[in-house]
Amino acid sequence: MNELQILAFETSHNVCGVALLSRVGNRVRLRTAHHEERGQHAERLLPMAEALLEDAGLDRAALTAVAFGQGPGGFTGLRVACGVAQGMALALSIPVVPIGSLMAVAAQHAGDAPDGWHVVLQDARMREVYAAVYRYAAQGGWQTVQAPRLLALADIPHWLAQGVALWECGAALQVHGDALLVFEGLAAQLTDRAYVLSPGQDINQARAQVAMIARLALSAWDAGCTVSPELAAPIYVRDKVAYTTEERAQGMGGNPQAPVLADSLHIMNKSDLDEVAAIESLVQAFPWQRNHFADGLIAGYQGWVVRQQDRIVGFAMVMDTPDMAHLLVIGVRPDAQRQGVGARLLAQCQVHAQAQGLNALTLEVRPSNTQAISFYRQHGFDHVGTRKAYYPLGRDTREDAWIMTKTWVGSV
Repeated sequence: MNELQILAFETSHNVCGVALLSRVGNRVRLRTAHHEERGQHAERLLPMAEALLEDAGLDRAALTAVAFGQGPGGFTGLRVACGVAQGMALALSIPVVPIGSLMAVAAQHAGDAPDGWHVVLQDARMREVYAAVYRYAAQGGWQTVQAPRLLALADIPHWLAQGVALWECGAALQVHGDALLVFEGLAAQLTDRAYVLSPGQDINQARAQVAMIARLALSAWDAGCTVSPELAAPIYVRDKVAYTTEERAQGMGGNPQAPVLADSLHIMNKSDLDEVAAIESLVQAFPWQRNHFADGLIAGYQGWVVRQQDRIVGFAMVMDTPDMAHLLVIGVRPDAQRQGVGARLLAQCQVHAQAQGLNALTLEVRPSNTQAISFYRQHGFDHVGTRKAYYPLGRDTREDAWIMTKTWVGSV
C-alpha cells in the first residue's frame, strides 16, 4: 500500500504548531494542533505530536519523514523545531524535510491561483524585515527567486524597485506577510507603487501555518527534496542580534541594523581571482585553485561575481558547448548564503546561455551534497544522468557525480 506519514513542526513565531499529514493511495488527511504562547514551544511540541499520532492510531515508528519550518523567525523557536525534528529523525532513521517559513506564507496567500511573483515581508523586530521572493511553476512547484534576507524597513521600497528589473517580473508583484500589519504606513507606501497586497485579516494568518508546512513537505518529498537529519538547519539570516559591551562602549548602540543594499553583479576579471579562489577554498573540500580560474578566463569561459559593498560574496563560471552551457563552478561565501546570491548567479548563467542561443544549462554535483541538490531542484534542474567515480573523495576513493540539467524554450 502506498502510505506516507509526515509529522511537521512550525515554531518560527508565537504560535507553536504541529501537523500530521497522512497519505494512503490518493487520499490525504491532515491533522493539526496549535498552542499560542511564547516561551512554551519546547514544552508543548512533543505532547501535541504524541496526541496527533494517538488520534491517528499510529506510533512514531509509522512516520516516513519529519518536516519543520526552518524560518527565518524567532531564534529560540527555530532551534526547538529543528532540534526536535532532528532528534526524532535520527532515532527513527528517517529523513528530514526543511521548509522555508516565508515560502509557506507565500503559498498560503496565493491560494488556488499562485501565478506570478510573491514577495513575503515578515517582521524581524528592530524596524527590520525578513524579505524573500517566490514564484510558482506548474512543472516545478514553488521556486525561490530571492532567498530570505534581512532588510531595514526603510530599504524595502528601494529593494522592491530594484527587484522588478532583476526578477524580470514587470510590476506584477504580490506582497504578503505580517510586516504589512505591524509597520504603520508600509502597506500604504507599497500600494502607491501599484503592488498587490494581501496581508490577511489576522496577524497569525500572515505568518507561517503548520498545515502549509506539511503540504509543502509532501510536495518536497514527492520531488525527492529531503536531507539527512544531521544536515537539517534553520535559516537564521540575522547573524548578529546585539552588540557586545565593548562595541556599545564604542558608540555602536544596542542592536545592529541590516546593511544598506549594495549587491551588484559584474563580469569576472583577473583582479577578482584572489577573492574568488579564497571563497572557493571555504566552500569546497577539493577546491579549484586560482590558476584554474585564470585558465578558464584565458580559454574564453564566462564568469561573474556578486559584490556586497567592498567584497565579493559569490561567483560562477560557465563553458559554452554547441548545444548547452555547462556550469563549471559556483560558490557563495558562508556568511552570505541564503541571501539570494546563488539564485542570482544561476539566473545570470541562464540569461547568458539564452543570449548564445542555447536551450539548456547543465552541471555536476556530488550525490552526498543534498543541500546543493535541493537548491538546484528548486531552480528547475533535474537529475538526468550519473558520472561514475567522477569526484575525489579521499585516499584511493572516489564519488559519483550527478548530472543535473535545466532546459527551457524561449527567453527567461
